[in-house]
Amino acid sequence: MRERLFEEIERLGSEIVPMQLQLVEAKGVGPDNGGEGELDKAEVVEGWVRELGMELMRVDAPDERAKGGIRPNVIGIMPGGSGPGTWVLAHLDVVPPGEMELWDSDPWKVRVEGERIYGRGVQDNNAAIVSAFLALKAIKNLGIEPPGPARVVLVSDEETGSGYGLDYVLAKRPELFNAEQLIVVPDAGEPDGSLIEIAEKSILWLRVEVLGKQVHGSTPHKGVNALFAAARMMSVVREIAKEFGEPDPLFSPPTTTMEPTAKPAGVSNINTIPGRDVFHLDCRILPGIDLEHVMATIRERFEAIAAQEGAKVKLEAVQYLQAPEPTPKNAPVVEALKRSVQLVHGLNPRVGGVGGGTVAAFFRKRGLPAAVWCTCEHTAHMPNEYATIPAQIADAKVFALLYTGLWQ
Repeated sequence: MRERLFEEIERLGSEIVPMQLQLVEAKGVGPDNGGEGELDKAEVVEGWVRELGMELMRVDAPDERAKGGIRPNVIGIMPGGSGPGTWVLAHLDVVPPGEMELWDSDPWKVRVEGERIYGRGVQDNNAAIVSAFLALKAIKNLGIEPPGPARVVLVSDEETGSGYGLDYVLAKRPELFNAEQLIVVPDAGEPDGSLIEIAEKSILWLRVEVLGKQVHGSTPHKGVNALFAAARMMSVVREIAKEFGEPDPLFSPPTTTMEPTAKPAGVSNINTIPGRDVFHLDCRILPGIDLEHVMATIRERFEAIAAQEGAKVKLEAVQYLQAPEPTPKNAPVVEALKRSVQLVHGLNPRVGGVGGGTVAAFFRKRGLPAAVWCTCEHTAHMPNEYATIPAQIADAKVFALLYTGLWQ
């Protein structure tokens, strides 16, 4: 039956480009990114759920900024046996295309070159949506009854915090999910399918404002150079990072990192000593370390530097995401994914962590062991974003094995 399932998915591969075309043209840019939201895209996938005869559910978050006044979250459930079943989660929203001149073609029109499909969102996260539906359609066509319900949840707002997406769904319909289910989030991975993500670092983004005294460039002794004080602060953050956690081989890099990033312009003329300076820090903290302690440590060091320079400093958390406990390495979803990837890709995938936050964190915070995996080209958010047809077929095979239990 496994080979028949794979053959059916291969046969259905001709539907990938038309499916991607529908998704790309429906866009799905959220209001925080200047778009209308995900309603048009939700209606596309709702049609696919109905075509498969699946149970259809909607958990819509109100948002007056979006088309229809809602941020839709679509759930499709294919009945199965009495087992716990499987969830595949993908997100409907995409990021804006950015500078249009960097694209070789219209980002809102699918372009196909060989095995590559180009367009905004084709990889992040349309490929996962397409692969999940290919798997479900193959199961339906072959009349296979899954050992437990085969489910897909397609959420809004993943790109800008998930407050209208998975976080909202879990708050409103917590009874849909439990720790016995296999929960897969195909939103990160490697091009060869070799990474199963089970952990992530905490994220702390800080805005740092340094206040001194502005004076003429010829009389620096009469002022307080806020830029110089800020530079001293920036120069110590890598040393501060070393204090937070021993290297963890799950991650690459394996340590806590702290890096100065965005730097708004200060004074516009050369002959003025700046009395105010602003910079930002992107801190990725190993799991298990309290972000309050991290922030307090940074504040203490920066205030000491500010005092030495005669300045003052203010810290503001722009993003503050405490990472949940990792999914156990031997969790059922991890074991099922390992075996499925072995069968499809012919390799032994490794488990690891990522420095960026994933939507799987919302499952893990509620004690639901989720694994992040897909055959992922690293083109998300880039101009000329692309996904490959073979990768989407391979992912559909992995999802089909999970849905049907044929990985065992």
